[in-house]
Amino acid sequence: MKSLTAALAITSTLLVSPGWADETSFLLERKIPLGEVRGRIDHLAVDLARNRLFVAELENDTVAVIDLDANKVMQVISGLNKPQGLGYHPSTDTLYVANGGDGTAAIFRGDDYREIARIPLGADADNVRVDAVSNRVYVAYGRGALAVIDPTSRTKVADIELKAHPESFQLDRRANRIFVNDPTNQAIVVIDLAAGKAIANWPTGSGTNFPMALNDRAGHVVVAFRNPAKLGAFSMQDGAPVANVDLCADADDMFMDAKRERVYVSCGDGHLDVFDTRENAYPRINHIATIARARTSLFVPELDVLFLAARATPSEPAAIWVFRPNYMNEEPFP
Repeated sequence: MKSLTAALAITSTLLVSPGWADETSFLLERKIPLGEVRGRIDHLAVDLARNRLFVAELENDTVAVIDLDANKVMQVISGLNKPQGLGYHPSTDTLYVANGGDGTAAIFRGDDYREIARIPLGADADNVRVDAVSNRVYVAYGRGALAVIDPTSRTKVADIELKAHPESFQLDRRANRIFVNDPTNQAIVVIDLAAGKAIANWPTGSGTNFPMALNDRAGHVVVAFRNPAKLGAFSMQDGAPVANVDLCADADDMFMDAKRERVYVSCGDGHLDVFDTRENAYPRINHIATIARARTSLFVPELDVLFLAARATPSEPAAIWVFRPNYMNEEPFP
């Protein structure tokens, strides 16, 4: 056990870039191989009850099901068409897969992953969000829409129209709104769920805004821009800019760690960036080397783990890298 702890500590030291090492770090606990997976890997989702991770293997037209207890792929779901977004709906025990290739949302049983429905949506079906409170599943697709799916009937019950293809979007359950990144028009769109339509369009100034997270404590919408590579924070009330700081390049996923008041961003240039949200300035406190083109990730607060999807390279096979936040002045994790 002592040797394992020492090895993890060494790994953490190697992953943290100089200049931030005294502030915070991640521990790379393990790598879970994905097998013969080629090309791009997209988004991830988790079934907490079974302790399973789902991985959208876009260029393989498959979704991997990982047993996190055994640290291995237990099943591969095939018959998909460029799967991009994933969402697990606990109360109906179903997995939703948004297929960018044929524009469908495929629904699978959560026990044996047998397909039970496939809903036609439109081109480029992408991000998926599950709202357990209102019992709805939202899927971004097409030239500008969010599909609203009733998971009980497994049917699309509405469309929320937008001006362009939506990228990341987040549910604000306290105010019954959705915030949507619209990189085409360089804007954040605000949707009123009661009205089922957009009620505001906040210009972001510049850049292409892709990932998004909500800082509920501070009342900020936090977005990551690809060009130029910046992290921006905006007021949830009126879209007023709060912060704009440097970011790693080619960002595709970001998450709020409410416990530690941090934002984590995974980037295709081979870095994880960590920002301190306790100050409105959002200072970057970590710039962690990973591997090139590993830009999709999933932070799971219930497990206190960040999963990073690393595609295959000439020297390393495709794998899920499992990181655990490791902050000074915290009790050690079990």
